[in-house]
Amino acid sequence: MDKLRRVLGGQDEEDQGGLTEIMDASTLSYSTRFKCFIACFAGGVLCSILGTALLFLPKGTHLFAVFYTLGNVAALLSTCFLMGPLKQLKRMFEPTRLLATFVMLLCLILTLCSVFWWNKKGLAILFCILQFLAMSWYSISYIPFARDAVMKCFTTCLS
Repeated sequence: MDKLRRVLGGQDEEDQGGLTEIMDASTLSYSTRFKCFIACFAGGVLCSILGTALLFLPKGTHLFAVFYTLGNVAALLSTCFLMGPLKQLKRMFEPTRLLATFVMLLCLILTLCSVFWWNKKGLAILFCILQFLAMSWYSISYIPFARDAVMKCFTTCLS
């Protein structure tokens, strides 16, 4: 919009390439980013629930694995609306989250491999459970001291 005003006002500066246009077009207001986050996250949760409901149909394991994985990917990508994709990637691969990120992404891939290439339904369900655990561990890494609290709770319960 600012560029249009500059052109119409006769103040058009030398174009600095497509990067300026991309930056102008990709800036969203906070309320828009929050609405997109909610929509994407809700779509991810809906896909996961739909996948779980489809588990009991014929070929349901295939549908379950696909929808559950798509749901987790959508939920993961929803945070890109809040902090931006580059910041999200940087934070995903910080040393404190590196293992959780690696396990989560590996489980996403192995779930689809086990259902489509290896045709092992039990393995696909196991990887979906591991997806859930890895995604939970990854998610609580954003809450200060949450991992420590969870570990202390489990060690107390198991002792």
